[in-house]
Amino acid sequence: MASANTTFQPLGSLIPNPKLRLREQVHEVMRFKQFSLRTESAYWNWMRQFIFFHHKRHPREMGKAEVEAFLTHLAKTRNVAVSSQNQALNALVFLYREVLHQPFDPLGNIERPHRLPRIPVVLSRAEVTRLFETMDGTFGLIARLLYGTGMRLMEGLRLRIKDVDFERGQILIQDGKGFKDRVTVLPESLRVPLTAHLKRVEGLHQRDLKAGLGRVWLPGALRVKFPKANQEWIWQWVFPSKMISVDPESGQRGRHHVNAMSVQRAVKAAARVAGVCKAVTPHVLRHSFATHLLEGGTDIRTVQDLLGHKDVSTTQIYTHVMAKPGLGVRSPLDG
Repeated sequence: MASANTTFQPLGSLIPNPKLRLREQVHEVMRFKQFSLRTESAYWNWMRQFIFFHHKRHPREMGKAEVEAFLTHLAKTRNVAVSSQNQALNALVFLYREVLHQPFDPLGNIERPHRLPRIPVVLSRAEVTRLFETMDGTFGLIARLLYGTGMRLMEGLRLRIKDVDFERGQILIQDGKGFKDRVTVLPESLRVPLTAHLKRVEGLHQRDLKAGLGRVWLPGALRVKFPKANQEWIWQWVFPSKMISVDPESGQRGRHHVNAMSVQRAVKAAARVAGVCKAVTPHVLRHSFATHLLEGGTDIRTVQDLLGHKDVSTTQIYTHVMAKPGLGVRSPLDG
């Protein structure tokens, strides 16, 4: 990192108002970059921890040594996961490069968390069936869609009407993990229930419009270019919330998508009722999607594309939990 008097402005960047407090500057740049509020909250949390770790010194007064000390503290003292330390690093890179416009020098040797290989929790097909037998309504549809497409929970909840292509039998996932777009399959068995669900959502949207509502959150550039797009049907959430809320960014009243915690609780409760003795979360449905496809003979590269993995080695973890009856291995207990 450079000194406080050195500025560095990458292409496509914004110099925030210097009169604003640091938190407000971060918010201004995040909105310019169209980061989600969820990401903004997570990044600011790491920036704040970094500042407090160094006794409330301003980041401009600090540099490479302080960043390395903080990241090492996360791994060595707090024992955070690898992903958490990586997110903290990404937040600080964003702070110095995009907000403070100071070059972020390569870091030296920092302590890294010890990441032991973990086998993902995967449901058998029978367990999936039992789970879905205990789920109905919107939560049941969401759970089936996550298993049938391999989407992450937030990818499913952030689907817009325009992202579901019944004609082509596919679902477009925009701004997935790593801000990447991809396409996945629309399960044939969900065409009818999803169509019926969208008819109910459209009726809800029409009632909201008559009540002067019907607005959804849109990225900043779209809001500016198409100021009325937030009321158009194609931009509505596939899974809107039952509650009207206030958009913290625009101050307008409308519907956000279904709350992620509500889906997580519903899946966990359904697993308990179904007698599935595993730690079942919505993400387990994604693991099960990948594993069952591989067991069925789907090429691993295809599964990689459907999941949106950058590297096939990430997808290969599912080969460790596949049912492999062809190996012919018998337990010595069985004689």
